[in-house]
Amino acid sequence: MNEPKRLMKKKLPRVETQFFTFAKTPEDAFHLESGEKFGPITLAYETYGELSEAHDNAILVFHALSGSHHAAGYNPRVPGVEKLWTEEYHYGWWDDFIGPGRALDTRQYFVICANYFGGCYGSIGPSSTDPATGKPYGRRFPNLTISDVVNTPLRLLDHLGIKTLLAVMGGSLGGVMAVDLAMRYPDRVRCVVPIAAGPRATTLHKLANFEQIYAIETDPNFNYGDYYDGQGPTTGLILARMISHKYFVHLHVMEDRARDEIVQDDSDLRGYRLQHQIESYMLHQGKKFIKRFDANTYLRIVNMWQQFNLSAKTDGNLVDALRPCRHQRFLVFSIDSDVCFWPEEQAELCEALKELDINYLYITVHSEKGHDSFLLEPELYTPNIEFLLKETYKAIRLIPT
Repeated sequence: MNEPKRLMKKKLPRVETQFFTFAKTPEDAFHLESGEKFGPITLAYETYGELSEAHDNAILVFHALSGSHHAAGYNPRVPGVEKLWTEEYHYGWWDDFIGPGRALDTRQYFVICANYFGGCYGSIGPSSTDPATGKPYGRRFPNLTISDVVNTPLRLLDHLGIKTLLAVMGGSLGGVMAVDLAMRYPDRVRCVVPIAAGPRATTLHKLANFEQIYAIETDPNFNYGDYYDGQGPTTGLILARMISHKYFVHLHVMEDRARDEIVQDDSDLRGYRLQHQIESYMLHQGKKFIKRFDANTYLRIVNMWQQFNLSAKTDGNLVDALRPCRHQRFLVFSIDSDVCFWPEEQAELCEALKELDINYLYITVHSEKGHDSFLLEPELYTPNIEFLLKETYKAIRLIPT
């Protein structure tokens, strides 16, 4: 008889969060794209596997919007963030992809995942203590861009002695960041794996993101971001999560999950009573989310998503933006049921790669799970990821040093 999934997961290898701090002095301050300087910066991260003597087997994984640095194994505690580190976060979000014999085989590769700069799971962010005031940064924490977030793990790679990554990869916003790093630091990446990502914020993204921003910032308890000594914008964050959730999870999957949903308490409504299980399911997702995420961090991430455009500095020409990547290998995944980053967005990226004669493989995953397929269905991604990594690693090992 198969063991319950929860018991099986308790057998996962124990991992611990590590911390790296840089930009400790004014002279070494981190330069944001806005021109502002910031420091010190602490990143929370985890690693899996062993770094080779040649330091040539490293893979950097970027997590998605509400993810964390805890990508694999079992980690029941992250110092300083116990309040948000709920049970579902104890288990690595990509554990089915990272480990011995998996797509990112830790017998061969050294895998790194860091919590975003601006995050709330150990990396410095709006909820962190500002040393100048002794209080959380709140509204004083700077707005960031995709490139600001991407630039920070490069300092971590330097600290680890890694000059060039075997691969950089991620799903959703993580895939966007993978391409951004490959494009702006082409000599630091050999292959790139964006999953369910795109080249820019679309009109749909901008509308959905603005709805979420409005929900949070108009919550009476938001207080312009300085809410840490009170209740905080819980209603706004619940609504923001409900707005976004329908783009991440396919409607058929939500219907199936809702059948087993326990009816939620709707006493916070002002007359309306829940009438459908799907309503209860969505309310449950929102109420669960406020227990594990910070509203200011959510706003910072959504705001940088609003601004992102890979070709912003090449007058909108995606081919010119990707030109530095001509020596790299790309594995681009599209999900046919994705309504967050639509398949047309990955097709546009691949058209630019094709025009540049960049080595790429474009895979359409046929799934009924929508955008979140890349978190749930390793069997649909593993064979192609395995092949790309093995072929790339084999090639660099044959190159004389």
